[in-house]
Amino acid sequence: MSRTKILNRTKFIVILLFPLLLSAQEEMKCAAGKCSSGKSGIIKTKPNKVSAQSFDILKTPKDKPLNKKRKSTVKQLFNVKTTTVLEKTTTQEQINYGYIVAEDARMIDVTSWFSGYVEKLFVDTLFQKIKKGQALASIYSPEVYKAKQDYLNALKFNAKRPSANMVESAKIKLQLLNISQEEIREIRATKKVKKLTTLYAPTAGWIFEKNIRQGSYINDKKRLYKIVDLSKVWIEAKLFQNELEKINKLTHFTVHVQGIDTIYQAQIKLLYPMLDPKEATATLRLSIDNKDELLKPGMYAKVHAMAKMHTRLVIPRTAAMRKNGTWYAFLATEFKGEYEPIEINVQPLDNKYFEVTSGLNKGDTVVNNALFMMDSDAQINSIY
Repeated sequence: MSRTKILNRTKFIVILLFPLLLSAQEEMKCAAGKCSSGKSGIIKTKPNKVSAQSFDILKTPKDKPLNKKRKSTVKQLFNVKTTTVLEKTTTQEQINYGYIVAEDARMIDVTSWFSGYVEKLFVDTLFQKIKKGQALASIYSPEVYKAKQDYLNALKFNAKRPSANMVESAKIKLQLLNISQEEIREIRATKKVKKLTTLYAPTAGWIFEKNIRQGSYINDKKRLYKIVDLSKVWIEAKLFQNELEKINKLTHFTVHVQGIDTIYQAQIKLLYPMLDPKEATATLRLSIDNKDELLKPGMYAKVHAMAKMHTRLVIPRTAAMRKNGTWYAFLATEFKGEYEPIEINVQPLDNKYFEVTSGLNKGDTVVNNALFMMDSDAQINSIY
């Protein structure tokens, strides 16, 4: 920018500010009592509103007086909602999960008590349902055949010369070989011996294991079939360590299985005396009546446990506040808009309510929202 232009702008600014400077000089003279009019004294002026507003803006919250009725103010500002302490008839509930398993006592092994050859196999597939007394296989065993002949000879000899001990000894030998009573009676009645010996199912159930085939040779002490009766089953539910204390209070158990509409009643049988160290869980065994046999081993199930019905004082979880390890509620006083913090003892009842064990009575009115504001107000007024 050229020097000429700078000088021109400076002159322009001086011309504009010169009247203002004269006015300011005149005011200073008047303030000193030397006005041009000859009058002396201080000129009284009204307070500048802008300055007052600016001063108010610069005030800090500490400069403003405290409101002595903060409780009422909080209610007006935050619309305090209240609730009533109620009596509620409830029950303790607990949900756990587990698996359906077969009962140990209902798993039967069919074992060969003698050696022989499988001449005919009647039950030849896995997971076949059978009835009690159903024929499983026909086996030729030289050992059993000889024992039958000895029993028949003892009967014939006893007919000529009474010898009850001989007959009884031959009969016991057949029983020790697991020959059925029906076959022994048949020998006595017909005075004939069959070459083959039939194995029968000792119980009804399902074939869960088969170790025998048509034409195979079997040894004594070998398990031929494993039969599982599913008319009653167990559910083994998993419990966490903090749930063990409550288990003795639970009396009613129901079992729900996804995909099955029936709700099963269960009875507690055993709490295993050890925990799984990998999962830190204990096992609770429950017995279920499964006459329809819809429940199968390996099914995943939910166990819903309940205790006896009990009447309790309850408040919503939103009406209690925990402070320094102590629970508090804000109790409505006889004066409208004033609330008193009171120490209470509570314990969780469900996801909505606390059970009140002490500190409140039925029908008491307590604050149900904005507890943090109530807490702040109580601290400011040194109520705690």
